[in-house]
Amino acid sequence: MIAGLKEAGVDLTTADLVIGTSAGAVVGAQILSGVPIEELYERQLRPPTGEIAIRFGLGNLGRFAVLMLLAGGGSGVRGRVGRAALRARTMTEAARKAIIAGRLPVHDWPERDLQITAVDAETGELMVFKRDSGAELVDAVAASSAVPMVYPTITINGRHYIDGGVRSIANADLATGSDPVVVLAPLRVARRRQRVEAQLQSLGPGVRSIVVSADETARNAMGRQALDPALRAASARAGRAQAPRAAGAVAEVWALSRQQ
Repeated sequence: MIAGLKEAGVDLTTADLVIGTSAGAVVGAQILSGVPIEELYERQLRPPTGEIAIRFGLGNLGRFAVLMLLAGGGSGVRGRVGRAALRARTMTEAARKAIIAGRLPVHDWPERDLQITAVDAETGELMVFKRDSGAELVDAVAASSAVPMVYPTITINGRHYIDGGVRSIANADLATGSDPVVVLAPLRVARRRQRVEAQLQSLGPGVRSIVVSADETARNAMGRQALDPALRAASARAGRAQAPRAAGAVAEVWALSRQQ
C-alpha cells in the first residue's frame, strides 16, 4: 500500500511521526530505515526463507479471536492475557528475534520519530518504545509483534512484553499533536474501545485524518492464516493494486501537511 501510494504521488514515508503496532512495527522500522520504498516492496515478494509458518486450526483460530476481543477490555484483562502468554509453550525468544532481525534491513533506530507499542505481560499496561527508551530496535519490534500464546514474550530491561495489538490494532490515540493523521489498518476490530475512528476522535475535533483498510481483494489475499509468511507476496501485490483507488482520498488529507 505504501509503495503504491508513493507511485501515485502520496509519499507517507515523509511522516514526522510513525507509530507501529504488531506487524506495523516491522513496517514502521522498514520505511524509516533509509532503504528505498521500491526495494522494501520487492523484499516482500521474495520467498520467506528463514521464516516459521504459524497456522491456526479452526479451534485455535476461534480461541485467538475471542482472546483478542477480551484483551481490548482494559489493562487488567490484558495482564491476564500476558500472564497466560508467559506460561505458553512457543519457540524461543532468540529464534523469534532472529526472524524479526531478518525482516529489518537496518537494526538501528532511525533519526525520525518512530514509536513502537507493546504491552507489559504482567501488568497489561501499554509501553511505547522510542529511540531513547534503552531498547534495541529488533527487541522492540519483536515485543510489539509477540502475539500472545503464539510467539514468545520478549524480555526488555527485565520486563516481559506481548503484542501491542492486544491494546489496539493501531493505537492511533498516541498521535496527539499530529495533524493530519493517516492510519493504515489492514484489519478492523468492531469493539468500540479499539475502534480506530474512536481513537482518532480523541485527538481533537480539528485533526484531519483518514483510515485505510484492506479491500475485499486484499482481505482474500491475506487469507485466514495471517501469520503464514507464505501469503506475504500475494498480500503485498493486493495492497499495491488497491493503492491507486485509495490515493485520491489519502492525498486530500496528506497534501495538507505538505502545504504547512
